[in-house]
This record gives sequence, structure tokens and C-alpha cells, in this order.
Amino acid sequence: MNQTFSNRIDQLRRRLKSDDLPGLLVTNPVNVTYLTGFTGDSSNLLVTRSKVVIISDSRFASQLSEECAGLPAEIRDATSTTLVLTCKTIQSLKLKGIGIESGSMTKAAYDELSAAIPAVELIDTTGVVETLRAIKDRGEIDAIRRSIRVNERAFEVIRAQLNGDQTEKQIAHNIEHQMRAFGASQCAFKPIVGVGSRSALPHATVTDRRVSESPFVLIDWGAQVDLYVSDLTRVLITGKAPAKFRKIYDVVLAAQQAAINVIRAGVTWKEVDRAARGTIERAGYGKYFGHGLGHGFGLQVHELPFLSPIRDGVLSANMVVTVEPGIYLPDFGGVRIEDDVLVTESGYEVLSKLPKTFDEMAVDLK
Repeated sequence: MNQTFSNRIDQLRRRLKSDDLPGLLVTNPVNVTYLTGFTGDSSNLLVTRSKVVIISDSRFASQLSEECAGLPAEIRDATSTTLVLTCKTIQSLKLKGIGIESGSMTKAAYDELSAAIPAVELIDTTGVVETLRAIKDRGEIDAIRRSIRVNERAFEVIRAQLNGDQTEKQIAHNIEHQMRAFGASQCAFKPIVGVGSRSALPHATVTDRRVSESPFVLIDWGAQVDLYVSDLTRVLITGKAPAKFRKIYDVVLAAQQAAINVIRAGVTWKEVDRAARGTIERAGYGKYFGHGLGHGFGLQVHELPFLSPIRDGVLSANMVVTVEPGIYLPDFGGVRIEDDVLVTESGYEVLSKLPKTFDEMAVDLK
């Protein structure tokens, strides 16, 4: 088994020991990938203090040998199900109890598991593997850097090609094409493009509204490269924007920098959020910033930690987070500025390098 994944299994075992868990049944496919490198689906991973085995089916037998050489596997055929084979595997290990991932196991699967192995205690767990995933190793950080570079190159092409006849849909489709052209396997999420007043919708779905219909357009996009994602947002100024828009833009930019300035290992998630939220509130726009400041990302676009006024936690070195304050004025427009930041022991490194001041975001339309 690859050393990286062996190390992750060892970390998980230390967590099992500290939580007094005899083992963990990993059913979240993203967690299975993190612990083994397996990128297929419909598979469970069973980790105990001394054993590890992946339970899968014959469709993935060759893929498992390629991606997870040396990982013990139980492979079902068409006469069984993954859940039935999982139950048999748990019984063969003579476990008295097993942790389950309550966030990913369905009620139906839980009931079937419970009925099939009544002598085994099913112990609800939350966030066991996700907590490990929050702190990235060097390989993960390098992959995230590559993903960000792809993201930035795609945006630079979009910006250079922007013209007034382009619609939100066309921009979204083009940025996805450019990300793939530069090496992304797929988008991290559907690109968000909002022209004018539609930029006040934080998760706007793309429409046929044209760039020429307003002097500003918000673009939020992310790439997946080598399984790891990135997430950025910029607002392009395509005409003479109202002074009110310039004002909220500058407030958001100041809020973002205030938050970035406090990032370092040992700072609470709430403190980082508070630095940005306080800046926006003092400018009189507090009620127009309705979401958390940011989130961790890696194998998924939203994962621990969460920078928010309602989430408890402390930053650790090698966490990566988005910092994305926003002000959204209904029927007028919104500004969100988002960068990807690495937490270090003494501070931070802003991994994304795109320009972001108001003047730098001005575009001469083709």
C-alpha cells in the first residue's frame, strides 16, 4: 500500500484508539478515496486497530489492483450485495462494535446492517475522517496549487475574450472548457456567473442575460486537478459602475484583507469570520452579508474547517480555506471576492494570485 495512504490509515487508527472505537466502517466515498486512493464508488472500507479491508464488487477489481496495490479486498459478485459482504466481513473479524459514519449512511442501510449483525454494536460517529482531511499533507497542498493555477489561467482567458454579447451561460460554459483545456478533470462545481443585479444572488444559476446589460459581472469558478479542487471569485468591471457599487466593492476588499491578516495556527474560526464581518458591519452593510466567511476545501469544495459565526474550531497549520466575504444588495448587485489561503504556524500564504482591486478588475470589452 502506498506510504501516503498507510500513514493516513495509521492516523485514523490513532483516532480510533483515542475515541475507544474498535473500528470504523467508512461509507463516504470521498473518505474511502482519502484513505486508500481508490477513486471508484459503491465500496466500503473497514478499518480496525489491526486490519484494513476494502469491500467492493467485480467491476472495480482491476481498478483496485491499479490504484490500491497491496490493499486487502473482499470482492462480491452478482449473487450478493456490498452490504451483505460488509456484514460477513465484520462478522469474520469477530468485532463487538463498529463505528459508522452517520453523515453518509442511509437509514435503510443502517437498519439492514443492524438486522444482519445484531450482536455487533453500531456506534454513531461524525467527522472522524473529515477531521483528518482538514489538515493537508505536502502532496495535497501541491495538488491544490496546481488546481489554483489552472483556475487562474482559465480566468485570464475568459477575461481577455470577454465581450458584451456574451451571456452568463456562455461564460460559464467557456470557463469550464478553459479549465479542462489547461488540465482540469472537471469543474469543482457549476460556475456561477451573475451580470448586474444577478450578482446579488450568491449561488445564481446562469441565464441568457448578456454582459452588455450591466457594468459589472461576478464569476465564481473552481477546477478539479489530480482529485483536488480550487475555488475563486472575482467581479469584472465592464463599464461605468455606479459610485455605490465602487463603495461596496472597496468594503468587501477591506473585509477580506482584515480576515486574511488574522489567519494563523491557533486562531479560532469565529475570530477570522469576525474580522471580516465587523468591517462590513461598521460600514453599515452587515445585514447584506448573510453567509459564513469561508470554508476548507480539498477533495471536496466544502469541507472542514468552516469560517463562520456559528462554527467552533481552531485553525491548524496546513489547513487551506477560502476567504470570501460578500455584500449583496437586492435588485442592485453584489460583490464577493474570494481567495484560497494556506494556514501556517506563524500566519498565512495566499495561494491565489489574481488581481482584485477595483481598478485592476476593469475590462475593455471586445
